[in-house]
Amino acid sequence: MGFFDSEIVQQEAKQLFEDYQALIKLGSKYGKFDREGKKLFIEQMEAMMERYRIFMKRFELSEDFLAQMTIQQLKTQLSQFGITPQQMFEQMQLTLERMKAELEKQP
Repeated sequence: MGFFDSEIVQQEAKQLFEDYQALIKLGSKYGKFDREGKKLFIEQMEAMMERYRIFMKRFELSEDFLAQMTIQQLKTQLSQFGITPQQMFEQMQLTLERMKAELEKQP
């Protein structure tokens, strides 16, 4: 059975995408959140990043041709911006760290 034939993989990918879309939509209102709302949003983004990192690691470890192709496509797309997948995760983490630091400065 191929990587993408797995119902679990399909469901997890669908849920990850839906959750990410919902968080991005919610994030557009980040500036209007109170302190606790901002903390909660950052925590949810960190959890989302961890889920995404694990999901991508499954692709990398899979010997399935389509999974490997997906990883290569991601690397190619990111290279157009001059970054690697690892750098993408690092940048996302730095952004969240800056958001936390800003939050600490607020009364």
